[in-house]
Amino acid sequence: MYDFAVIWDWIAFSVRWLHVITAMAWIGASFFFIALDLGLKKAADMPQGVSGEEWQVHGGGFYHIQKYMVAPDNMPAHLIWHKWQSYITWVSGAALLMIVYWVGGELFLLDPTKADLTLWQGIVISGGSLTIGWLAYDAMCKSRLGERPTLLMLLLFVILVVMSWGYNQIFTGRAALLHLGAFTATIMTANVFFQIMPNQRIVVADLKAGRTPDAKYGKIAKLRSTHNNYLTLPVVFLMLSNHYPLAFGTPYAWIIASLIFLTGVTIRHYFNTMHATGSGPHWTWGVTVMLMILIAWLSSVRPTETYEQAEARPMTAQAQRYAAADGFDAAYNTVIGNCSMCHAREPVWAGMQWAPNGVYLETPGDVAQHAGQIYLQAGISHAMPPPNALQMDPAARETLVAWVRAARAGS
Repeated sequence: MYDFAVIWDWIAFSVRWLHVITAMAWIGASFFFIALDLGLKKAADMPQGVSGEEWQVHGGGFYHIQKYMVAPDNMPAHLIWHKWQSYITWVSGAALLMIVYWVGGELFLLDPTKADLTLWQGIVISGGSLTIGWLAYDAMCKSRLGERPTLLMLLLFVILVVMSWGYNQIFTGRAALLHLGAFTATIMTANVFFQIMPNQRIVVADLKAGRTPDAKYGKIAKLRSTHNNYLTLPVVFLMLSNHYPLAFGTPYAWIIASLIFLTGVTIRHYFNTMHATGSGPHWTWGVTVMLMILIAWLSSVRPTETYEQAEARPMTAQAQRYAAADGFDAAYNTVIGNCSMCHAREPVWAGMQWAPNGVYLETPGDVAQHAGQIYLQAGISHAMPPPNALQMDPAARETLVAWVRAARAGS
């Protein structure tokens, strides 16, 4: 029973592994096809219906690639559909969100200093909010704005800024940035599932029935695919942000997230232009560097909560259970002696400006709230404290394990 925490952590690790692998496949395919599409060249001897071709070399062989603007006259017997990368990335990401931010909601999702919400209310907001972006974005694409792609992208950016601010009014900084990434990734996957793939199936069905496919379906798919291309890099940043408190542990995290979307546009604009013309606009790198300098400056703002404020803050029900368990006092003293020099609101370890991963272990409430992480990081495993920084006595680790197991046995 006590090892369920270990099993659960391995489940989370496995789902995260799957999520990263499929995301790599999806992003790689997206970047490849955007680069391929922009690099296509005209040739005198191209077959009818081919809009461009490209020769590539890889793995010791040569590849001759041709693009049909609508579709070939005859449907090939073997046709590869690029869809599962997107679907599995989203499904695995949704599962990971549930594991980390729903099951572990009292620790990672809710911030009682921002909003007085129960866990179930936070979960409803978490899950329900992911659909809002897709519905608004899809409605805009289907309106006359679909013919004005630049204005459409600007309005999408406004929606992302509003959602970034909104998430940060409710959730922890870590959860807010992660949810903004999930919000954007939902739009991207929905583009594939509801627009790109259905339109492609219409084209295939027309070909099989002997009808001439309408070029508008390819145009719609191209618009959505281009949007996905520009959103990819910010989503990757947001998914990685929970490992870096400089990104989420500041009152200006919502502005940092918003500016990251602009860097995604500048970086992709450079590479997309380079693939199309052979040379990208170098001004984009200057803008990107300035944006990152602004982001770094915003990240230097320290947390507003002091030790005294944290100590006065009421514990959650889960933290109260761990604080009342046998062995808590000994465990608390162990943590203070081995962990709090780094995991403090103002770390005293030389050269450290922020608590690792934004985890504070100073007050009794801090320690009780993070009991599960302490159990895994410093009790069951020897991941913390870092062995080259501090050698933790085995008896001290046993004190932590005994405390957490006593709390779970009594629950």
